[in-house]
Amino acid sequence: MILTFHEGACIRAQAGDTTLVFGPVSKDSKNFKPTNFGADVAFVSFNHPDMNGSDEAGRGDKQPFVISGPGEYEVKEVTASGFPGGSKWGGEPRTNTIYSVHFDGMSILYMGALGDLDLPKEVSEMDAPDVLIVPVGGGGALSASEAQKLAVKLEAKIIIPILYDDKSLKQFLKETGEDVKPVDKLTIKPRDLAGKENEVVVLSV
Repeated sequence: MILTFHEGACIRAQAGDTTLVFGPVSKDSKNFKPTNFGADVAFVSFNHPDMNGSDEAGRGDKQPFVISGPGEYEVKEVTASGFPGGSKWGGEPRTNTIYSVHFDGMSILYMGALGDLDLPKEVSEMDAPDVLIVPVGGGGALSASEAQKLAVKLEAKIIIPILYDDKSLKQFLKETGEDVKPVDKLTIKPRDLAGKENEVVVLSV
């Protein structure tokens, strides 16, 4: 699986011929550049132009199956569950869907614009995720210190921060005690996860 970051809360995950996008940016976003690649599956966790741009995640024949909201899903070799959480991203309290996704033999827990540490019971009690994608920049989503607390609680093997600026990223790295340089992409196989715990990977735009 190859993970890359495309501004805001937008993460692309690729394995073989299958591409997933989490939090695609809409062309109506005033904060981030719109998503500009085709995906097979688009996960929309929060109904806001910063992360509901599933229309921008289609290219030619590659038009995404859009998953938006809580529920159980199975598409191609991807299984996913969505759970309701809270967020005030954009200034207004709304439901933010947390996605637990199994893809390429690994588990991804995508928090979207989560702003509430009070997680649904099913999320708190699930096995530790291989990859946790978590907002760290505040602004109605989790702050750096809240994100760090959540990551420790969930015992994630790898943590990827999203929705950050330079200041909040610095704060998050300070909270986690990690000093890491951003990388263009993360290429990972199940065997690479052995022995990892709360390892932060910062993906550059």
